[in-house]
Amino acid sequence: MNVNQSAPPVPPFGQPQPVYPGYHQSSYGGQQGSPAAPTPYGAYNGPVPGYQQAPPPGVSRAPPSSGAPPASTAQGPCGQNAYGQFGQGDVQNGPNSTVQMQRLPGSQPFGSAPLAPVVSQPAVLQPYGPPPTSAQVTAQLAGMQISGAVAPAPPPSGLGYGPPTSLASASGNFPNSGLYGSYPQGQAPPLGQAQGHPGAQPPQRSVPPQASSFTPPTSGGPRMPSMTGPHLPGQSFGGPPGSQPNHVSSPPPQALPSGSQMTGPPGPPPMHSSQQPGYQLQQNGSFGPSRGPQPNYGSPYPGAATFGSQPGPPQPLPPKRLDPDAIPSPQLNELPPQQKTRHRIDPDAIPSPIQVIEDDRNNRGSEPFVTGARGQVPPLVTTNFLVKDQGNASPRYIRCTSYNIPCTSDMAKQAQVPLAAVIKPLARLPPEEASPYVVDHGESGPLRCNRCKAYMCPFMQFIEGGRRFQCCFCSCINDVPPQYFQHLDHTGKRVDAYDRPELSLGSYEFLATVDYCKNNKFPSPPAFIFMIDVSYNAIRSGLVRLLCEELKSLLDFLPREGGAEESAIRVGFVTYNKVLHFYNVKSSLAQPQMMVVSDVGDMFVPLLDGFLVNVNESRAVITSLLDQIPEMFADTRETETVFAPVIQAGMEALKAAECAGKLFLFHTSLPIAEAPGKLKNRDDRKLINTDKEKTLFQPQTGAYQTLAKECVAQGCCIDLFLFPNQYVDVATLSVVPQLTGGSVYKYACFQVENDQERFLSDLRRDVQKVIGFDAVMRVRTSTGIRAVDFFGAFYMSNTTDVELAGLDGDKTVTVEFKHDDRLNEESGALLQCALLYTSCAGQRRLRIHNLALNCCTQLADLYRNCETDTLINYMAKFAYRGVLNSPVKTVRDALITQCAQILACYRKNCASPSSAGQLILPECMKLLPVYLNCVLKSDVLQPGAEVTTDDRTYVRQLVISMDVAETNVFFYPRLLPLTKSPIESTTEPPAVRASEERLSNGDIYLLENGLNLFLWVGASVQQGVVQSLFGVSSFSQITSGLSVLPVLDNLLSKKVRGLIDNLRAQRSRYMKLIVVKQEDKLEMLFKHFLVEDKSLSGGASYVDFLCHMHKEIRQLLS
Repeated sequence: MNVNQSAPPVPPFGQPQPVYPGYHQSSYGGQQGSPAAPTPYGAYNGPVPGYQQAPPPGVSRAPPSSGAPPASTAQGPCGQNAYGQFGQGDVQNGPNSTVQMQRLPGSQPFGSAPLAPVVSQPAVLQPYGPPPTSAQVTAQLAGMQISGAVAPAPPPSGLGYGPPTSLASASGNFPNSGLYGSYPQGQAPPLGQAQGHPGAQPPQRSVPPQASSFTPPTSGGPRMPSMTGPHLPGQSFGGPPGSQPNHVSSPPPQALPSGSQMTGPPGPPPMHSSQQPGYQLQQNGSFGPSRGPQPNYGSPYPGAATFGSQPGPPQPLPPKRLDPDAIPSPQLNELPPQQKTRHRIDPDAIPSPIQVIEDDRNNRGSEPFVTGARGQVPPLVTTNFLVKDQGNASPRYIRCTSYNIPCTSDMAKQAQVPLAAVIKPLARLPPEEASPYVVDHGESGPLRCNRCKAYMCPFMQFIEGGRRFQCCFCSCINDVPPQYFQHLDHTGKRVDAYDRPELSLGSYEFLATVDYCKNNKFPSPPAFIFMIDVSYNAIRSGLVRLLCEELKSLLDFLPREGGAEESAIRVGFVTYNKVLHFYNVKSSLAQPQMMVVSDVGDMFVPLLDGFLVNVNESRAVITSLLDQIPEMFADTRETETVFAPVIQAGMEALKAAECAGKLFLFHTSLPIAEAPGKLKNRDDRKLINTDKEKTLFQPQTGAYQTLAKECVAQGCCIDLFLFPNQYVDVATLSVVPQLTGGSVYKYACFQVENDQERFLSDLRRDVQKVIGFDAVMRVRTSTGIRAVDFFGAFYMSNTTDVELAGLDGDKTVTVEFKHDDRLNEESGALLQCALLYTSCAGQRRLRIHNLALNCCTQLADLYRNCETDTLINYMAKFAYRGVLNSPVKTVRDALITQCAQILACYRKNCASPSSAGQLILPECMKLLPVYLNCVLKSDVLQPGAEVTTDDRTYVRQLVISMDVAETNVFFYPRLLPLTKSPIESTTEPPAVRASEERLSNGDIYLLENGLNLFLWVGASVQQGVVQSLFGVSSFSQITSGLSVLPVLDNLLSKKVRGLIDNLRAQRSRYMKLIVVKQEDKLEMLFKHFLVEDKSLSGGASYVDFLCHMHKEIRQLLS
């Protein structure tokens, strides 16, 4: 194989990635310093002992920078273990001995003059020994490590030898250098670190796109025979500086902006060796150490950098190998921190979310998705597509983790892929798609199976000329009622199949009969009750005045059915602090009347007639009340509030009116007044990372669960708007909204001028959205699988019925399935979700969604039909529920283990044999590691120092009922460059990867994650752009933290404001804009969302995590 040819054109990203030799893998470890037990593959970073294979000629490649310091020294900023989250125990880099080995290039004799010091990593070292066994050879990585000899770097003043406790976790950050480590003062990186061998380009391979593979740094790999002398003690392995943000420069003379190529004097000519075994092209696209160029990235990969000092002349014979144990070496943790460096995989070589999203849009965005065939995997949630319902529910209603289910439970256990569906029963459809048809079967009601009670659907089989039907779920034979009878055609289908939605469509509605109603009587139209905190904090912040002003107009937009002229929903008003005030707003009154209930321990509703009214009939009285409330309480000094009695009052009012409904609660502080549900401040950051951390997520009293249960029975749903200035115990206050199917909105430190737009926008949307009340949902499955677990905002009193006091179009219920019998490949598996609810007009309805899935006996079919976005949605919810009962570390470890098992099973059973040094990912799951890492780094599972307990709880309960599109952008935010596309272009600019090295300081970027919007402005942005967008003449005049862009009459301003409005319209909550200037203090917050990079709270970078996953997979396979 000739490797010395110039770079060919690039393979498309969907194809497996070529493999890189010579990478060092970052380590993820546990406690300080204790050596790990040897694994069959040797230590994480060192090659397997004694592998003596020659590398491919002429290729000497080493990565650009992003590994981590070795496990035993990777300490977090406060001394906590950086990689403790990976649960690896004590993984040590290098052989299982305390001796470190360092290598000199073959061209340099021992003891030669020292070269400039290199910022380096403690040696991650290779034992040299007897030739490998064949088993070891297969376990090799195609990596070679080449280094120049260097003298020990002097420790900086004040840093003696010893464990570097201040070394920031896994990021190559050094002490005393602020957030991003530069070099310690006065110590520049040597010139020698940025040199390489241009010209040695690998050949191109063409590959079938079945699996993505590339070779990360891993244990064990062939070494350059000509450069294998032992290292001297105290010398270090050369490497590039830790990856720097592109605007924080290293000391001036040698600094290179990240992303620029590092090349140096030409290296030694190629050595000729026989072709290396183990790198043949695999059918599934895994291949050895060749590196083709990349699609959609500027230019082919210029030559690799070699690490260390100037390369010497070529050496014909390798020096003899020495026994590592004979050479003394400092302990790992005795090396000063500035000697730890990181090795780096080219980020363009690993699977890119942006590329996958782009490919799916191009391939599947133009054609409608027709749901006729069983088990079709839909386009990604990030692709805009039309759905044509031809018998299976639209992916807008149901998405599955896999559309091909293993036939047996053994197969499912082996693969570890969770079988789950994310169901959004009342999802809003785009205007081009028709809402589900409403079918009225009159007094007889919908036709159902006598045994399992499944509803009539397209999969039911009519027999005996149409007189009977066989249930597709339980195989029971049922009679067809005379009024429903119809003849069959020559294929056995009813001749009226296409006239009946329930026989031809995946989703439809039935009008429910009185048998489906509470107490066997049809429901009254629902009611909305607005309950307003009028304590000192709410009045002082301007919240009460703002809210009352908004409600005057908002009440005209209550949800209504179809073409109704006015909404059937009635409204009522309550204000409260330590006591409750009810208002009579009957239309016959000239002025509203207030009634005070001060006995909050035994709550009752003081009036029935005149409390819940029709808006149009009582408009004058309501307007008068909303004008008076801010004045009435303007001078209040009452700071204490109650909470549980307020919910109790609202529920009692609905009970008295015999209707379902929703309470809108506007609340500001921890309810400390003497009353049921009184809470105390129990916020304690010392519990983080302890076994008691889970208590922070649990409610502090059981009273709210009991209250929630009563609310669900009454059909009373609670939406809670919180305006806290300090801790309010969201974990406890959100229990009732969570269990009743409601929502929580949180506006910390609310200020009218800053937060008015966000609050009012959320409120308008919340009041106007279509909602189902008093709902019950059940998921039925065909024989062989059953629903065993449920996630979301609801209450369950038994194991099958999901009860929701309210359900809107944004909420999902996630259902996990398990096998209880063998499935059949021919008949597949069926799901039917039935939702019984009361519409806004008070009509009782059944909404039915059906979905047919394939079944497989081959694991390859399972892996070919998975959907990673849905898988991540399920895994995040599973983990976020897990923190209620388990330590966060246990939850994180379980996620990593499950992901490793999924990928290891694929590698073992589905991928073609290939070098163990390659990481091979299923095509459908190649983004699983990057997305899973984002979940692991999220605030719930790995909070930064600035994240409050309330924030974590808030995010936890938000995610529990998010749909797949929302979790996708929440965990992997979209980063859009605004100044790269032509100004006149009206399309959304193509996104770039969420990493700091993708930012250019001459550009402006918009970042969104479904809850936040950041506009990042680079320091070198052209003056004209600043003028057009901000109306000021220079970068320094832009106000940092600005939340509204000025309305300016130019193309750029209109385009950017239009884009922001468009993004907000796509999301269920209003995203507040924050303008962030480069190198401003707010930039820390912005960088938190660049999820491919290391996080300040100790989360791994994408590259590091991928290496870690590879190691986990290899351990499982060995």
